[in-house]
Parts: sequence; structure tokens; C-alpha cells
Amino acid sequence: MKVLIACEFSAIVREAFAKRGHDAWSCDLLPTEISGQHIQGDVGFILDEDWDLIIAHPPCTHLAVSGARWFEKKRIEQELALEFVRHILSAPAYKIAVENPISIISSRIRKPDQIIQPWMFGHGETKATCLWLKNLPKLIPTNIVEGREQRIHNIPPSPDRWKERSRTYPGIAEAMAEQWGAQ
Repeated sequence: MKVLIACEFSAIVREAFAKRGHDAWSCDLLPTEISGQHIQGDVGFILDEDWDLIIAHPPCTHLAVSGARWFEKKRIEQELALEFVRHILSAPAYKIAVENPISIISSRIRKPDQIIQPWMFGHGETKATCLWLKNLPKLIPTNIVEGREQRIHNIPPSPDRWKERSRTYPGIAEAMAEQWGAQ
């Protein structure tokens, strides 16, 4: 299967699919952290290519409700971010997943099909993550663990805080590759 992981610099999801023999590509404005099939640039230019599956992680800066106190000052940025999400969801790939935290996508585009947590996939942490799915089943939890630490929420301010907060947990990436890669 030809898989595009949009807006991913970490290569965590890409590598989970590649490990299972898929022709997996990541695309981001940033270079990849793990060498492999990566397109550095604007993913908007390749969404219409012949992908079987697109998994997109659009930037949440102007979408996440955790930043609601700044919404009034960023209406233009929000509209552009929502238009980007709509562009992804309307791509010609038969299977599409958009991943984002609790966000205005739910009220401005549509409710998510599923909300998952890292603790459902082997990580003892909380981080509610919404999935908007097209022709894909909901992810089935693979390893429910005890412990509900808010590690991501508690990361101290730093220049790279956003990078750490945006990484997909390996257990979630493995579940995506195992469950959606078999479709």
C-alpha cells in the first residue's frame, strides 16, 4: 500500500508502516529525524497523488481548544488551518485519517469518529487525541496500561516544546500500521 504521513517530521508513523512492507512516505516542512522516504515541503502539493492511505497530523497551533484564550486574535489563521484540514479530508485517497487534539475541527467541520488516549496503546499517559476517519475502522486498543500521567501537558517551556508535544506515541503508530495497514 502507498501511504502518506502528512505533517510528520519524526517519522514514527512512517517507519511503523515501512516496517510492515508498505511504501510509506512522510512529508513536512521540516527535515525528517529518521532517514528514509521523506518529502520536505508543503504537503498540499502532493495530496492529489496516487495514495492509498493518508494519515495527516495538521499543526494544531490555531485549532486546539487549549489555545482558546487566543482565538479572538487569530481568526484568519484559524480559517486557513481549517481550510487545510478540509483540503486533506477531500484528497482523492480512498482512506484518510486526520489526527489532532480536541479542537475546533469538531465544531467547524465535523465531530471526530474516535478519541484515543496513549494509555490505550501501551503508554501510561493522557493526551486526548481525536481521529477523523474516512473509510477506516476505529483503532482498537492494543495494550491498556495503568497510570494516567499528564507528561505532555507538563513539559516545561522550551524552544522545542512544540516538537515534543506533536510526536505520535509509538504504540499508537504501531496500532495504525497493524490495523489500518491490513485493510
